[in-house]
Amino acid sequence: MTTVDRIEEVRHRMFERRLHALIVAAGLLVVALTLGIVIAVDPSASAVQGVDDWWMRQMIAIRTPALTRVAKGMSMLGSVVVTLPLRIVVSLVLAWHRRWLQLGAFVGAVITSELCIGPLKALVDRPRPPDPLIATTGASFPSGHAIAGAVTAFGLVVVLWPASSRRLTAIGFAAAFAGLMAISRTYLAAHWLTDTIAGACIGTGLALMWPAALEIARERQGRRAAADADLPASPQLAEEVR
Repeated sequence: MTTVDRIEEVRHRMFERRLHALIVAAGLLVVALTLGIVIAVDPSASAVQGVDDWWMRQMIAIRTPALTRVAKGMSMLGSVVVTLPLRIVVSLVLAWHRRWLQLGAFVGAVITSELCIGPLKALVDRPRPPDPLIATTGASFPSGHAIAGAVTAFGLVVVLWPASSRRLTAIGFAAAFAGLMAISRTYLAAHWLTDTIAGACIGTGLALMWPAALEIARERQGRRAAADADLPASPQLAEEVR
């Protein structure tokens, strides 16, 4: 990476407080792991299934033809038909602009999120809700659509918007999209509520973990390089360390 490229990477910081982002990511992943363990050990546990049953009744009670069309549209947005081309385009744009750290963070989050869906479904092996309004395959936990929606939405915000107060609006839109994706899957009876909560936690957690971890690794690499050269870090890198 050239000096110019490095300065551009520093200017486009993904997080001001990377350690905080890692802690939040770890917390979200722990929530998902805890739900998975509880459901796998005792699928009928009242603490989980009771909430899921109550939520499903609320979703069934508000069903209308118009809401069903909206929910199916959201489901389509979370499918591979939409997410794959979007992810490819974003990756190509990041590569074109030589944003290698952002590219690594986005691709890493997306790949790990996809790789965890199948094994988690097989391990927990939770049955789907009865009478879904849309075709479903595989086990119910976790929701792949919720994972894909969250990791894509939050991943795009982190890698495309530099860390600043102006990013708050984009974060709000990402949270709204991930939330609507999760709700739409329960409305369609494709997933239980806790399936989508776990999915949103996994997707968001990975979208935060990868960029924070890569920026911490870059910071440490810069410090080692400066120490090896017996030179002070550049002003731009000093700005990044703060």
